[in-house]
Amino acid sequence: MPVIVVASDAAYLRKEIVAVADGPDIEIREVESGPEVIASARNDPPDLVVVDLQMGNMGGMAVCLELRLQESYDDLPHIPVLMLLDRRPDVHLARRSGAEGWLVKPLDPLRLRRAIRALIDGDEYFDDSYQPVPVLVDADRNAVAPAPSDG
Repeated sequence: MPVIVVASDAAYLRKEIVAVADGPDIEIREVESGPEVIASARNDPPDLVVVDLQMGNMGGMAVCLELRLQESYDDLPHIPVLMLLDRRPDVHLARRSGAEGWLVKPLDPLRLRRAIRALIDGDEYFDDSYQPVPVLVDADRNAVAPAPSDG
């Protein structure tokens, strides 16, 4: 039975995630802080951590980096992380921290369920509603506006 740690200092967000992820074949542990995620992972490593980017004094990025650091020391097995982002520009934080997946809030239950299932199955999941904006540069490496499309 897969074990999921749901981490957020916002009770409504934890409740929303649990409502989507919970089932007879899933065990869910709720925590309210980054240090609690690390302690939970040390006591009984979960199959997935779903973590809010903005959380107290140890947010999602710090949690993910700490899990990766502990993994590099062979203190923890690899634990996939699904990071919940507040805005699209935060995608680079999820990528830089080594998260296997991310979703931008507000959460869509179908995307959340797909993301959880993908990460538990060993895949990655990146918010499909995110469309990166290409940055064009001229010969002097100055950003220029993209040409209008005929669309």
